[in-house]
Amino acid sequence: MEIVLDGKVKKGCKIIEGFPGMGLVGTIATEFLIEHLKAKPVGTITGHEIPPVAAIHSGKLVKPMGFFYAEKENLLILHVISGVPGSEWDIAEMLTIQAKKLNAREIISLESVGTPPNIPPGISSGFFYANNTEAAKKLERIGLEELKEGIVVGLTGALILSTKMPISCIFAETHSKLPDSKAAAQIIEALNKYLGLKLDTRPLVKSAEEFEEKIRSILTKTKEVQEHTDKNRLSYVG
Repeated sequence: MEIVLDGKVKKGCKIIEGFPGMGLVGTIATEFLIEHLKAKPVGTITGHEIPPVAAIHSGKLVKPMGFFYAEKENLLILHVISGVPGSEWDIAEMLTIQAKKLNAREIISLESVGTPPNIPPGISSGFFYANNTEAAKKLERIGLEELKEGIVVGLTGALILSTKMPISCIFAETHSKLPDSKAAAQIIEALNKYLGLKLDTRPLVKSAEEFEEKIRSILTKTKEVQEHTDKNRLSYVG
């Protein structure tokens, strides 16, 4: 696998990644950012490990892993609709190398954590993890609680364990099954304050629900294609 950037990205950017974890909050949140910041496609992650699924939505190609750049905010956003289980270490290493090439100031991971079973629906909290004091203080000031206990897996877990550059993680509790647009909205509200994006968050939940339907449609079609491919492969082998 390799990262291919075919668009110009300014040095000193911040990198935001949203891999499809529990509730798909990272995928929905990055989709919202791309739309509302009018971020332009500037690259992708390619490789034979990535499922060969080209999703088409509203006449436009949605790549499994795409980089988008919001020039005004100097944000490089990694939007992912199809994870690659088993390749998280490789992607974390590539992302760290790319971040160093761009002199990136910070990697920001958008993630979710499971809600305790005794917490009723409609009540959730936002959490953070940061490996540097300055970011931790800022995340605490905007109302997030430091994650004291928890298990972080996937790309975010690999980044936390491997990278030595500044990394901040914003977590939202998710109550529902996939996808959870309200948890994604909570992450966007926190990110809005953290980065001073000046996004209009009033229609946020409604917009997030619309993105939820888009993501749900894409993932359903992706799953159907993958199952069909696996079935044909088994039939051929048998």
